[in-house]
Amino acid sequence: MENSTWVGVRERVRAVAAAPRSASVFGAPGHRFLLEEPLTAADLAELESQVGVVLPTEYREFLLTVGAGGAGLAYGVFPARRVEGRWWWEGDGADLADLTRLAEPFPRQGPHHDRLRELWAEYPDEDDCAAADEDYAEVMEAWEQRWEPLMFSSDRTVGAVLVCHLGCAARQWLVVSGPERGRIWRDDRADGVDLVPLLDDQGEPVTFARWYLDWLEDSERQVQSRRGGVRAGV
Repeated sequence: MENSTWVGVRERVRAVAAAPRSASVFGAPGHRFLLEEPLTAADLAELESQVGVVLPTEYREFLLTVGAGGAGLAYGVFPARRVEGRWWWEGDGADLADLTRLAEPFPRQGPHHDRLRELWAEYPDEDDCAAADEDYAEVMEAWEQRWEPLMFSSDRTVGAVLVCHLGCAARQWLVVSGPERGRIWRDDRADGVDLVPLLDDQGEPVTFARWYLDWLEDSERQVQSRRGGVRAGV
């Protein structure tokens, strides 16, 4: 029996795609509102067997009902693909996820937290370097060599898969194991900001279904408002 959460979603995505000026929705030129074909039950069983974890219910029903990936927030939902007998997720930075450790609980606070705070307080200041007659580029490189192995350690993202690239190295993860299972976390580490849970306007954690349907509803509103503007002669 089809889960009611996803009934009609493929058709709604197609309707947005067919609307005038739908390409002006952020990210649409990339995914073009195209959805991959849904996985079969056998596909999903093989994927979960290979990664060693049963995926969160909302996401696995999306894969079976809506599509393996494609149209979605920003540049789209990273598709799950089978290549030469192995399943993986494809997208900008998707390989940051360690698929051998998806059964490990995702940490609400990653390791090295205190050390990272100390290092951030030591972030090189270009004016200080000039005053000390130091080469700023060299000082920054030395700082990054200490910072990056800790901030981007795979220990900080076990139990999660990347599902979306927002641009400028900002990404979003879906947690598949541990207390945060089924929820979306935002990754702005490229800007020096640690991983944080994605929250709604009421401060509640955003699950995969809410994440995707919020995007779809927002896209529908954008298209409808533009249609109204055209009818009004704007």
